[in-house]
Amino acid sequence: MKAFDIQKLELNPFERLHKQWALLAAGEPGAFNMMTVSWGALGVIWQKPACTVYVRESRYTKEFIDNHECFSLNFLKDGNRSALNLLGSQSGRELDKMGASGLTPTFVDGCPSFEEAELVLVCKKIYSVPLPVENLLDKRLVDANYASGDPHVQYIGEIVAAYHS
Repeated sequence: MKAFDIQKLELNPFERLHKQWALLAAGEPGAFNMMTVSWGALGVIWQKPACTVYVRESRYTKEFIDNHECFSLNFLKDGNRSALNLLGSQSGRELDKMGASGLTPTFVDGCPSFEEAELVLVCKKIYSVPLPVENLLDKRLVDANYASGDPHVQYIGEIVAAYHS
């Protein structure tokens, strides 16, 4: 992976994040987890380049994000959709997701990543807040997304490094 200036990043987040998906990962060598994400945002907040992600309270990956200073957002090369499907539908509590996915873990700047990534954003957590479902103004969103009663936590990370293959 080669480092590059985040200010030179050109990507369509609607295409890359929402349609192609990404892997959110946190932890340390020997103890990390990852999950597929398609909700999030890339932009600037508090004069910092930032990545916003949403993780349900029940997700195993949330424990790793909560207990570590950084997380990574990994955009995989084409041909890895089956791994993304698996990593978004199975829990690391019950399955060796890394082994089952066929991906190759690596670490950049102390944060988990994958050799199959074509773009990695390393993010230092700077904010987190539970998203109260009762604050949703459109109640149809509650019915469509929170019928199970499993709300999200919003995490904002300062993008401190970016790498591409």
